[in-house]
Amino acid sequence: MTQKIGRRAFLQGSSLLLAAGTFGHSVSSAFGTQGALPNASLKVGLVTDLHYADKPKAGSRYYRESLSKLEEATAHFQKERVNFVVELGDFIDAAPEVETELGYLKTINSQFQKIKAKRHYVLGNHCVETLTKEEFLGEVGQERSFYSFDRDGFHFVVLDACFNKNGTPYGRRTSDWRVAFIPPEQLEWLHADLKETENRTIVFAHQRLDVDNHYAPVNVADVRRVLEQSGKVSAVFQGHSHKNDYKDLNGIHYCTHVAMIEGTGPAKNAYSVLHLFPNGEIKLEGFREQKDYSWAVEQIQ
Repeated sequence: MTQKIGRRAFLQGSSLLLAAGTFGHSVSSAFGTQGALPNASLKVGLVTDLHYADKPKAGSRYYRESLSKLEEATAHFQKERVNFVVELGDFIDAAPEVETELGYLKTINSQFQKIKAKRHYVLGNHCVETLTKEEFLGEVGQERSFYSFDRDGFHFVVLDACFNKNGTPYGRRTSDWRVAFIPPEQLEWLHADLKETENRTIVFAHQRLDVDNHYAPVNVADVRRVLEQSGKVSAVFQGHSHKNDYKDLNGIHYCTHVAMIEGTGPAKNAYSVLHLFPNGEIKLEGFREQKDYSWAVEQIQ
């Protein structure tokens, strides 16, 4: 069953079509091998929670392997000719010293830069545990931690919840990852930004916006209220909790992308291509451990 959502249908309930298939041991996605998807208006590469670091594994996290896993994803994004790519946070893992952590960032970003498409970086708590936001963003060449942009009839929003509850930014080990916050100034900006656009909107975040626990900003209810009242947000793509998850809350799709860091070997990789169609259909084509999703969305009235 497909879903229809829009300004007049946000509160009508919905259902999810989760494509059938296996996800752990093949580079092909659950959309199958019987033919390529129809041409989409836009194709967006997604990765999250690489936690790259030059250090031994800890539990299920194989820090060094994220480099080769990203190499596989890079090759696929190049083949697919994605329009742009988004990493949804925790690009690197924390280090005790600034120079060490900058070294992690330089190494993993050198692979990420091989993607011949525009790259967007969502800040995760580990990205700015030791580094400041200015240091991280300066190294990757991105001006802001939250912003929006338009592409081919779609509006995209990048959010930054890496703030302490008092509004000060994460960095230099001054934060508790369990207490994220989106300051009032950013919420005011988000409200104005969504009011101004006439396009269907996709939101990218690191911390989860579909739960009410330590994986979410402490003011997540305020964030969801802004998204819902706009009547323009089709979907939110997020990371942080490392597992595949999906929720429909008041007509907005919240898709939590699985982490690239978890597990060893090529089969334990995770990345996806987001296909956005002119008729409003959205398909997330997952690879390796990432699940596939497919949603139909009515035109915004």
